[in-house]
Amino acid sequence: MNIIIIILIVIACIVALVLVVASFSRKIYNVQANIVINAPREKVFDYIKYLKNQDYYNKWVMADPNMKKIFTGTDGTRGFIYAWDGNKKAGSGEQEITTINEGKNMESEVRFVRPYEGIANMNMITTSISSGETKVDWSSTGKIKYPMNIMISSIEKMLVKDMDTSLALLKNILEK
Repeated sequence: MNIIIIILIVIACIVALVLVVASFSRKIYNVQANIVINAPREKVFDYIKYLKNQDYYNKWVMADPNMKKIFTGTDGTRGFIYAWDGNKKAGSGEQEITTINEGKNMESEVRFVRPYEGIANMNMITTSISSGETKVDWSSTGKIKYPMNIMISSIEKMLVKDMDTSLALLKNILEK
């Protein structure tokens, strides 16, 4: 009986320690990834500004080929919404184009519903390196709720890895 009490006390102390550490951990993440694509800036931007094209390069969108999708508005313009409802891996939510600076950048707000609620702000910037080379910078900023914020470093590493994979797919598509 004493061993059970000691084990319960140790478990309670570990849980309390994790919760205390989480209360002092940052809650905002900001991740970035980039790639150089051998294609003119106009071609690159004209592809990424259409959210429906994410079906072919975005790792998260590709997580469930059978997900339900609902589109509202005109793709490639401010206010367009790409909503999805997929399996456990893909989750559900919506992405809305909030800003388009033609040929330069596209900003969007991603509203996650499942597997967790949250909002992320995404920005994709295209910069000409030369007439046939374009640098794409992709950033994402959001907030992770307590106590999940204890895992913020792991989440950031996973996000950057997935963004790098998606950008490599984008490069393959646009360099064909």
